[in-house]
Amino acid sequence: MIREAALLTDLYQLTMLQAYHREDMHAEASFEFFVRTLPTTRNFLIAAGLEQLLDFLEGFQFSAEECEWLRTTGLFAGDFIDYLGHLRFTGAVHAMPEGTFCFPNEPIVRVTAPLPEAQIIETRLINLLQYQTMIASKAVRAVLAADGRTLVDFGLRRAHGAEAGLLAARASYLAGFSGTSNVLAGKCYGIPLFGTMAHSYVMAHDTEIEAFIRFAEALPEQTVLLIDTYDTLEAAKLLAQQAQSFASRGLRIRGVRLDSGDLAALSVSTREILDRGGLKGSEIFASGDLDEYAIRRLLAVDAPIDGFGVGTQLATSADAPALNCAYKLEEYAGCPRRKRSPGRATLPGRKQVFRTCDGQGVMLHDVLELCGAEGPGEPLLCEVMRGGRRLEAPEPLAAVRARVAEQRERLPRALASIDTAGAFPVRIGPALSDLAQAMEQSGR
Repeated sequence: MIREAALLTDLYQLTMLQAYHREDMHAEASFEFFVRTLPTTRNFLIAAGLEQLLDFLEGFQFSAEECEWLRTTGLFAGDFIDYLGHLRFTGAVHAMPEGTFCFPNEPIVRVTAPLPEAQIIETRLINLLQYQTMIASKAVRAVLAADGRTLVDFGLRRAHGAEAGLLAARASYLAGFSGTSNVLAGKCYGIPLFGTMAHSYVMAHDTEIEAFIRFAEALPEQTVLLIDTYDTLEAAKLLAQQAQSFASRGLRIRGVRLDSGDLAALSVSTREILDRGGLKGSEIFASGDLDEYAIRRLLAVDAPIDGFGVGTQLATSADAPALNCAYKLEEYAGCPRRKRSPGRATLPGRKQVFRTCDGQGVMLHDVLELCGAEGPGEPLLCEVMRGGRRLEAPEPLAAVRARVAEQRERLPRALASIDTAGAFPVRIGPALSDLAQAMEQSGR
């Protein structure tokens, strides 16, 4: 992770704060983070990034160095910069637990704090929540397509920066991936590590079989060999011919990786060659610009592939590289607020999401309702921070991963697919509807 800095924000956050400070506008405000519409290729989203947000809020402060730099800009008054030097986040946060499946216009996170505190965190809050929610929601589609097969995040080298690579590994793992090639993500988050070899290793040796032998000697229990540097099937035959020699030396060929060509046809031929050569226990792992659609196509023709490495398409969420999300003021100084812009209007007041399921636990519908009003089903937003401090220790990533797996089983059948389905029903509760109507009639 990058070193957190309060200056990692947009300029207008600071200009607004200076105006709030001049006007003494420090009353309590509530903002909500939500996604307005789903990408056309998504049936649902998975809330993710809460742990990083809470870390950011607990440590939020402008350092002396940052304050001194702000003075050099000439944009801000001295008394305002002094105020920033003492500013901390002291508010409350209500949120859907990470791994919760969610839908358009549902508040994923609600922040309640003095107005300047709730405002200044907007940019980083969106930055953290939007990216991991986006990646987790992409990753789970590969999980649905892979039908229980191994999935590994290969996205670091194509991610848009180091932090993005780390957070993509985390988000994909909580969504159900088996692990990552990202070593630092393994250290930071305890994610299982997977890796094979590069074509350069094979090319650096005089012969392909020499490269295979030397690599196996270096990793005798975890050998996965990349066999498409030159001729995939010839490489598979070389391995089959040397199978007994490998075994007699205690070298276990755990698997082979295919990274190019017609993966379906090559996997069938490779499987036959390995099986005839006594390597029935060796797995076939595929990579090479894969996504959920490519995985589904391969499995639809019964390609004997045991696992997939997903990189660029995952770490960039290539088919939906951003979410139409927002962080909007819903209440200030005890009064509900709303945005009325056409196409961007918001619902007023602090809100809760209530979820109703059938007798088998399958999700039926959600209801958006005002906080304090009765709603049907289970309330999804829980208080996770009060007075600027977490209420509980960080949730283990394994628990989030288990929540995703459990909720995946509770999706309506049509939504549990990578094909586009009809919208999940999200209804407006009576108290919220009445408030919105009253504000509309009064011109607020």
